[in-house]
Amino acid sequence: MRRYFTVILLVFCSFLLQCTVFKRLNLGGISPNLLVIVTASIGFMRNEKSGLLVGFFSGLLVDVFFGDIIGFYALLYMYIGYINGKFSRIFYPQDIKLPIALITLSDISFGLLCYVFLYLLQGKFDFPYYMMHIILPEAVYTIVVSLLFYPLFLHIYNRLDDLDRREAEIARQNKR
Repeated sequence: MRRYFTVILLVFCSFLLQCTVFKRLNLGGISPNLLVIVTASIGFMRNEKSGLLVGFFSGLLVDVFFGDIIGFYALLYMYIGYINGKFSRIFYPQDIKLPIALITLSDISFGLLCYVFLYLLQGKFDFPYYMMHIILPEAVYTIVVSLLFYPLFLHIYNRLDDLDRREAEIARQNKR
């Protein structure tokens, strides 16, 4: 139960930071996507189901507060969480290369899918501009921020695992 409250708190705090602090710290109108960092991190630290659920609720927050269509961002974040969850089998906490690469690919994929569904289908065909001025700068900014936030998420994840192991050990000892 502690893990659920912690994840909910992480998603909510990331959403608040993304919408307030990092909107003020934007560079050229670009701010990092903290919800992609949280969704991808939970996905590959836990599993597909956890990534999918975190992605759904992260996207639902964005849909409710900023989206024109309820469910669009929820679907995108769900896919990001689910696909990152596929990598949980090869996740090693001490290796930062895989998480950073997955977060980068997730953010670029998110930007490309947003372009296709929100701009390209409306007849806006200026893809090179969108790629060079929105997708890539956001990906770079997200990478820099993920270098700061990912170790925090990893520490929380390891701490929760330690607490779960201790509780399981205590429960096993009380059974005897």
